[in-house]
Amino acid sequence: MKVSEIIDQLGLKVISGEKGLDREVSGAYVSDLLSDVMGNAREGQIWITLQVHQNVMAIASLKDMAAVILVKGLQANENTIHHSDEEQIPILSSSLSTYEITGKLYALLNKQ
Repeated sequence: MKVSEIIDQLGLKVISGEKGLDREVSGAYVSDLLSDVMGNAREGQIWITLQVHQNVMAIASLKDMAAVILVKGLQANENTIHHSDEEQIPILSSSLSTYEITGKLYALLNKQ
């Protein structure tokens, strides 16, 4: 499933990284601890977090993640947005809590 399809299905808002909307999604990783994501996330996953600073994109790029979803309507910092556009890794936003968006994404990815 592509990032763009997940956006449509879950009603996510695209903040940045529009050129990466065709990335294929292999799963998801949920964590707010950067070292945890760096050590355990896998290529092609969507990262769900409440972190908004530019280190998020450094790790997303390092791990070649498909996208980042910010929860609770949070907005990324300007530097984070710029890095997202450069790396073509979309930053998406949901008004839902981490628990809610994770459950919805899990159900969506596992109905295929």
